[in-house]
Amino acid sequence: MEQLVTLFYDNFKEFPIGEFPYDKDHSATGEYHHVINSGYAGKWVDQVCNYSYNGTGPSWIITESEGKHYMEQMRIEKNKPHRMFPTLQTGTPFWRDYHYQAIVRRLSTKGIAGIAFCMQNSLNTLVFQLEKNEVSLVYRHKEEVEILAKVDFLHDCDTYYTLGVTLKGNKVNCYIDGKLLLSYEGELVKGGKIGITADCPTQFTEVLVKVSEDTKQQIEDAVKQAEVIRYELQEQQPKMKLWKKIDLKDFGASRQVRFGHLTGTKEWYIVLAQAQKRINRDAYAHVSCITAIDLEGNVLWQRGEPSKDTPVLGKISADLPLQVYDIDGDGVDEVITAHNFEILILDGRTGEVKKRAKTPLADDEDSTVIGAPYQIYAFDRINPDGIRIANFSGKERPSDILIKDRYCRVYALDSDLNLMWKYKSPKNTGHYPLAIDINGDGHDELLCGYTLLDCNGKELWTYPIELDHTDEIVAGKFMAGSDKGYFACVSGTEGFFLGDFQGNIIMRDKIGHAQRVSVGNYCPDKEGFELIVSNFWGHQGIIYAYDCYGNPMWEYENELNGNILAPVNWKGDGTDLFLLNPDVNRGGLMDGYGRQVVSFPEDGHPVMCCEAIDLCKDCRDEIVVWDYHSLYIYTQEDAPMKCDYQPVKYPHYNASNYRGEYSFPDKSYITFQEDPRK
Repeated sequence: MEQLVTLFYDNFKEFPIGEFPYDKDHSATGEYHHVINSGYAGKWVDQVCNYSYNGTGPSWIITESEGKHYMEQMRIEKNKPHRMFPTLQTGTPFWRDYHYQAIVRRLSTKGIAGIAFCMQNSLNTLVFQLEKNEVSLVYRHKEEVEILAKVDFLHDCDTYYTLGVTLKGNKVNCYIDGKLLLSYEGELVKGGKIGITADCPTQFTEVLVKVSEDTKQQIEDAVKQAEVIRYELQEQQPKMKLWKKIDLKDFGASRQVRFGHLTGTKEWYIVLAQAQKRINRDAYAHVSCITAIDLEGNVLWQRGEPSKDTPVLGKISADLPLQVYDIDGDGVDEVITAHNFEILILDGRTGEVKKRAKTPLADDEDSTVIGAPYQIYAFDRINPDGIRIANFSGKERPSDILIKDRYCRVYALDSDLNLMWKYKSPKNTGHYPLAIDINGDGHDELLCGYTLLDCNGKELWTYPIELDHTDEIVAGKFMAGSDKGYFACVSGTEGFFLGDFQGNIIMRDKIGHAQRVSVGNYCPDKEGFELIVSNFWGHQGIIYAYDCYGNPMWEYENELNGNILAPVNWKGDGTDLFLLNPDVNRGGLMDGYGRQVVSFPEDGHPVMCCEAIDLCKDCRDEIVVWDYHSLYIYTQEDAPMKCDYQPVKYPHYNASNYRGEYSFPDKSYITFQEDPRK
């Protein structure tokens, strides 16, 4: 018999009795912020979270009995509103040909409990699991669970069972207490990480992975080879160089930062907003302080009272009504915001009010207002949830302002803040409706959630989806060989889909809670433009890549949150990279094949927030990272270096945590002449 050596072992004795680290807010902060949970996690990672967990504590706790430690899954999972399986995972994708076992006691037999293996990510794994009166081998992928094999197996809640699997090539044998119960052979058996998983109270201990000496060496060689490839790829890109470091004093904010030309020159300024939460979570955020600074950190002006209690005032996991744009066409950017139930247009140079108007009255029947906490709209006037600059009027340049409440009503205002029209949606409006001229008549249409409106706010059509809401939208001609435009939408539990401009869904992928979407020339050797998508709630932080037609290319999980997928023109050669988060080891810039090609330096930089924007004016993007206390700006080590390639990207004057990202060579890819009624 082949001699095996230990690759991994954990009896959880190094864990103190208590809670496994988790997001105590169970909030949406990790959608756009890199949130690090405090506490000892050992070599384990928990990627499963849901806002319905709020107030219910962790999924996993460390308990003790008779001197032994147990990792205990304590959540009774009902898969609402997202299908999920609480899972702790460890290891690397390079693990292969292993024997894996764990001791399992089911404290409840009303769900499933078992061991995960051949794990590519937490939503792409094989699981050997106990269920009522049977044991099965299943394949979990995205929203689907496929039973590969099963057999009757009577078991109870008092006995500790040793579940084990042995992988060899593309075959797996599954054992309980050393007895072979199931076998399976197929391409799904390909090695990968391992995990422990249950959707009902279950105890786990004595997690053991063994391999042969030869296999262990092969795994180590594969890890080293991957590092060599990563080094070679990174040598082909300019490294990051710290350009600016700014102390944010008492006006720091989370990902509520805007950029603009506040003095009418080409110089960039940064606008930061602090906000207070009202009533319920982020449903009615209230801008409490706005600070405008230059790139040296000098305060140009400040409106409102800053607070050092930034973890409270800064932690808004939604949008704020805040944009920087020259709304009156005088050559100087204004700051457009809302405060105390007024829309304000502020002079970019001083912060003084140029125009103001009361927000519209919230005069609809509360029971008809989608998304209102407790089924009551809290205020008599609208508390704006976001602002978009649009061109419903058909003028030479955008001069209209779209405001919205959270999930139901949108209001179009002209540049003098007069109401042009209102739309109250029977479906959820989503976070950030997209205004874009589809038919080429100079007037913007509006994709509001799943429904397209004309420039007067009248419905043209709606996609045949009723549930959840759209987080982000991109419009573009990204399919090769076609002059036709499409919407790429990420819509929570309804997944990722491509739809045409006439209301037809072209493709759809149920990937869990679809969160972010980004389109760019990520694989220049392929035709068209690639689409990068991430998910969040449920099994969060998995990144999916698609070709220009929406065909899946690869999946990747860096086991981190806050992956923003912003396209980055880093080298200036026409190839886009995309930004994950500021983590040194697993963040940075990725290429279209899911490889880290530019990493952040280990210099103590903040890691909570990041953004990509050309601040040096050499066409190439800088990377901005910040938290509540400081802001760093990185440029290329060979900067400044003028380049000719300047892609068209999402305009900075429509900044949002919920903007679908894109990078196209020129405006022709977002210029359309289609009849949306056909």
